[in-house]
Amino acid sequence: MAGGRTGGALGPVRRPRLPTGGTLLRAGLVAALLGLAVLVLDSGESCPGPGPAAPGPSATAPDRPSGVAATEPDGRPAGAAPGGGRSAVGAPTEGPAAGGTRVGGGRPGALPLPSGSVGVPVRLAEPAALAVLRPGARVDLLVVPAGGVEAVPLASAALVLDVVGGDSADGSSALYLALGPDQARRTVGQPEGSRFTVVVRG
Repeated sequence: MAGGRTGGALGPVRRPRLPTGGTLLRAGLVAALLGLAVLVLDSGESCPGPGPAAPGPSATAPDRPSGVAATEPDGRPAGAAPGGGRSAVGAPTEGPAAGGTRVGGGRPGALPLPSGSVGVPVRLAEPAALAVLRPGARVDLLVVPAGGVEAVPLASAALVLDVVGGDSADGSSALYLALGPDQARRTVGQPEGSRFTVVVRG
């Protein structure tokens, strides 16, 4: 009897499909790629990062009397020795132990700083005296303190290492002397406005 059906028409029963060989191959490739990506990420995280940048050098120049040059006209820092010995601030410097060489025109070049000495650049109150001085000469260094009238000896028979800008008329000339540590301290410790002069020894 047709009216005996209470439900809808029954469809055919579908069985689940088993994965084919191509599907399994694609799944294996995806798994391999994921594993490779994890290894790459792990190796990237283990690499050390860049180190901190080194701080830049800084220095504060101490006050100097007007006659003591802070820097020399040829670009050397004050007290930078052309040869072995110590600079004006007492730091060891390196250089040849041989005597100075001659530069263009036959003028003697700078002498090396003797061991145990301190190199001090000095601006003279009378720059004309530089015209008769050469590296290797011996001079007595005198100073007239600011406000004074009498010259006070600072160093006797000091060795002239170099004469910088002897022909210059702009006040940039300086006399580079080799002094003992105590003599160097007295020279750079002169008050502002002190005037330096030298007496050339024969």
